[in-house]
Amino acid sequence: MLEENKAVFDEFKKIHDEYKDKGDIIQEQFNTVGEKILRLIQDYEDRLCANQERGMYNKFSGGLSEKFRSEIKNKFPFIDYIGLKVERFSLKKINIL
Repeated sequence: MLEENKAVFDEFKKIHDEYKDKGDIIQEQFNTVGEKILRLIQDYEDRLCANQERGMYNKFSGGLSEKFRSEIKNKFPFIDYIGLKVERFSLKKINIL
């Protein structure tokens, strides 16, 4: 998966590493690039587990899916932050008379 989509994952790795430091500042960019990554991951997870769900090893499909997701999380720890919406707010100063 990583080798077949090297350009996309390299772009995400760069933004992911930057997200560690800047967080909320680049959230929209992180979400945009992250959407592509999540679609790729879902596609590969479906390929990995789809045939197993129909066969006699269907009880292992959930565990395989969990293992696949945990391996991705080891490589990209902030992947769960894709899609977060950050709203900034400010408090108006209150003048007391």
